Amino acid sequence: MTKTLKSAQDFKNLGITSPEITQNIDTVSTKYAVAMTTELADCVKNPSSDDPVLRQFLPLIDELTTLPEEREDPIGDWPNTPVEGIVHRHKDRVLLKIVSICPVYCRFCFRREMVGPDKDNMLRPEQLDAAIDYIANHPEIWEVILTGGDPMMLSPRRARELTQRLEAIPHVKIIRWHTRMPVAKPDIVTAEYAQAIKSSTKSVFVALHANHANEFSNAAKQACANLIDAGIPMVSQSVLLKGVNDNLDALSDLMRTFVENRIRPYYLHHPDFAPGTSHFRVSVEEGQKLVQGLRNTLSGLCTPTYVVDIPGGVSKAIATPSDAREIDGQLSLRGQDGQWRAYPPSEK
Repeated sequence: MTKTLKSAQDFKNLGITSPEITQNIDTVSTKYAVAMTTELADCVKNPSSDDPVLRQFLPLIDELTTLPEEREDPIGDWPNTPVEGIVHRHKDRVLLKIVSICPVYCRFCFRREMVGPDKDNMLRPEQLDAAIDYIANHPEIWEVILTGGDPMMLSPRRARELTQRLEAIPHVKIIRWHTRMPVAKPDIVTAEYAQAIKSSTKSVFVALHANHANEFSNAAKQACANLIDAGIPMVSQSVLLKGVNDNLDALSDLMRTFVENRIRPYYLHHPDFAPGTSHFRVSVEEGQKLVQGLRNTLSGLCTPTYVVDIPGGVSKAIATPSDAREIDGQLSLRGQDGQWRAYPPSEK
């Protein structure tokens, strides 16, 4: 069974010996939740803050620096919450935040002010009833996105009960689980769990959040296979993070690893303006260059959509650079060689 690292001593046991780093763990943990599973700890190749897996979970004192543009609710969950647990930002879909705890706590989390073991662990029965009623009473809701926290913190029994309640709503056609569990606690994602979330009447998808190819242990690959072999398609979600995947080799390896494990690359998120996360952010321009590099070198199957959440909850903006633009009054297309060519071709 996977254990969890939470204290400075736990991280010292990984081989981190810097007094400054270990002191920071205890300091930061007074403000933000800290947790890293030993499964992910086993993926650490270099026990320092430079390791791309460890960097995602190791608390640093930088987290206590909040910039003016950072906000507690960077993508506008709160103003779009009609009832507890529901975020209705887009007409045809809602988020259902069933739990507020996670198997691990990412240092760049955009909901870091809302999640953690000191919060309400999950919706109370009456809150869940109200959330389900809201979905049932809004026929425009076509898709329910289960998030949190990590919704796979639910037991198989509770996961199945939730699936059944959503199955009973005729206008809901899609159930999407957003989770880190297959890489964080792969022993949880068994064939039994896959059957618990599978539906005979709805299309079920699982979106896996992973940011570096090193997160894919053999057990993690098997956990993903348990879902996919049960007929549940998987897509990816990643965040572009300085010191983790902000180079072409790391991003290419990550996207290829997704595809090799039958996971379709979906979104590459630009980091949100969550408090204390500026040390993870690169510029959008840097992100665009990296995504252009992916498009130039990888199969289309391996290319995610680069998105930025507009602060305040407006929507996502597609930040992927275009290969089509108007030059001198004529449409031009950019080839992989970087050259722009008129379309249709000019007559010679």
